[in-house]
Amino acid sequence: MSLDISEQYDKIYRYCYFKVQNRCLAEDLTQETFLRYFAQTSYINRGKQLAYLYTIARNLCIDFYRKPQPEELKEETLTSSFTWGGRRTNEKALENPMEQIDTAIHLQMAVEKLPQEMQELILLRYVNELSVKEICCITGLSRSSEYRMEKEALRRLKKMLQEGEI
Repeated sequence: MSLDISEQYDKIYRYCYFKVQNRCLAEDLTQETFLRYFAQTSYINRGKQLAYLYTIARNLCIDFYRKPQPEELKEETLTSSFTWGGRRTNEKALENPMEQIDTAIHLQMAVEKLPQEMQELILLRYVNELSVKEICCITGLSRSSEYRMEKEALRRLKKMLQEGEI
């Protein structure tokens, strides 16, 4: 399997941004991810390239939080907001562009209320459009655990949106 690097770059950036909530830092982590990915060429030829790429990104994001951070970076990270990259929230286009924006904002707010693991799963599955198999390789979950968590996340989102909790 050969990866389309430009497509994966955007997805890894979104993943890093989701984790650190800071554009500049997400760009740095994404670049570092690809530098490390290409530095270890022996792994590239053995398969599971996508899982390896996400594992590097995930570990870099974890390492970011382990290191003491300067105060201005902490404040910027805490105050920035996460956006889903302008992705459409459902396949059929809504009539009114303002309705699309409103729906996207409500969906984003609902996703942010989910536990971190569910947010990550939703990002990987529906924003980065990864398969269940790829997500399982990245997160270390079994297929059945991934399916259960995804189903529960979607159930919670539906409930929040229907009951107007947002």
